Parts: sequence; C-alpha cells; structure tokens
Amino acid sequence: MKSSAELTIGELAERFGLATHVLRYWESRGLIEPARRTGGQRRYGRDALVRVALILMGKEAGLGLRSLGALLSTPDPMDHRDLLRGHVAELEQRIARARSAKDLIEHALACPHRFADCEHARDQIAARIPPVPR
Repeated sequence: MKSSAELTIGELAERFGLATHVLRYWESRGLIEPARRTGGQRRYGRDALVRVALILMGKEAGLGLRSLGALLSTPDPMDHRDLLRGHVAELEQRIARARSAKDLIEHALACPHRFADCEHARDQIAARIPPVPR
C-alpha cells in the first residue's frame, strides 16, 4: 500500500462512522496500531481497515474489548476456541432470557385479564421473589 493510500485517524474513523476518540481508545488497548506516524500524525494502512471491521463484528457479536484483544492477539482467532465457546454459552443464556421476556410480553398483550388478575403474571412474579433466608 502506498503512503498516499494510508489513512489519517480522522479518515479511518469517518470510513466506519466512528469518532476518532474511539480509535484512540482502541489503540490504547492494543487493538489497533498505526502503520506509522508522519509528523506526529497517525497513519493507518489496509490492515487497520480489516482490524476495525473485525473489532466491529466482534462487538456486534457481543464480545467485549478484553476478549477481542485476546482474539486479535494471535494470527488466528480460532487459537482461542475456549474463549469463543464461553461466549457462545453466554449468548445462549441471553437468548433464553430474551425469549422468556418476549413470551411474557406476548402473553400480557394477549391475556384477557387485567395484569393483577392474571394467574400467569402472578406465577411469574412469585418465581422472581427470593426465598426467605434461613
């Protein structure tokens, strides 16, 4: 990649619709790094485009920056299968909670009873009340 094809931090941020402070923070966390600095200004190459795209994909998948840092610390993210398996388990739990919430709301919308009179709602509320401590 020619130096003229390198991007400033502003250009890289704009390309992805991000604020420059986000890229600076990711840089401070070791997630991205400039290809070089010219006159104190960061310059990013094609590898930074790929890296930012991977970070955004990981964030969309619910991964935190610490996990992303671990995944991106090696040439192959699949070197961290345990981390990925753990995240899949977390996603399964979130999906189950979201389905349960959706079912409750759909029931409330379809229920002919007032909320206070709905046996299903009362059962759900009772299930959320912690038992008396011993």
